[in-house]
Amino acid sequence: MHLVDLWLTRSLSMCLLLQSFVLMILCFHSASMCPKGCLCSHSGGLNVSCSNANLKEIPRDLPPETVLLYLDSNQITSIPNEIFKDLHQLRVLNLSRNGIEFIDEHAFKGVAETLQTLDLSDNRIKSVHKNAFNNLKARARIANNPWHCDCTLQQVLRSMASNHETANNVICKTSVLDEHEGRPFLNAANDADLCNLPKKTTDYAMLVTMFGWFTMVISYVVYYVRQNQEDARRHLEYLKSLPSRQKKPDEADDISTVV
Repeated sequence: MHLVDLWLTRSLSMCLLLQSFVLMILCFHSASMCPKGCLCSHSGGLNVSCSNANLKEIPRDLPPETVLLYLDSNQITSIPNEIFKDLHQLRVLNLSRNGIEFIDEHAFKGVAETLQTLDLSDNRIKSVHKNAFNNLKARARIANNPWHCDCTLQQVLRSMASNHETANNVICKTSVLDEHEGRPFLNAANDADLCNLPKKTTDYAMLVTMFGWFTMVISYVVYYVRQNQEDARRHLEYLKSLPSRQKKPDEADDISTVV
């Protein structure tokens, strides 16, 4: 019985030691994969915090098991194509308070379906490719950017989940219509369908062009008629100015003889 207790005690000790060893290896492995300047921790998944890390671009060595990724308050200026493609478990992505100006068409490929929160607020984004947020299921925060309100932005917001709330927080820094500058995009979109403006502009241009040609034709016709009238008047005056034909003496004698 004593031997059994001793064996169980040693087995339990070995199990605890082995468990500690495995956890230590896992922690060391996670720490070794953590990008430079970032902090990694486990809490409901791998959390990678790279806030205020003076990053000028998005790290390319992000751990594939990352669930929460904080890249806020850095100097990132662009989001390249497929930069997050291997982060299939990513749920929260914070890119706020950077200097982001460009978002490539396939920037969120691979995470669009899994993302729950995307924060792009307080950047320098003026416009994005119309397919940049395709299939994005996340609740997006894109306020406090110098947006240019046009047809492309209208298409982008329509393709996003919760687009009503998102559009309501977008303020037009500039717009294809001057009267929309400084106004919420949602109000601008309700006032006018920005995607129909080019067609309307083309229609107006065609109408003005046709009116111009019509005016030229009418002017030519009027000029032609007046010119002909003037020529006819001059010709008539010329005929009137000619001396009338007088009878010859021989003709007068012949008439008298017949009588």
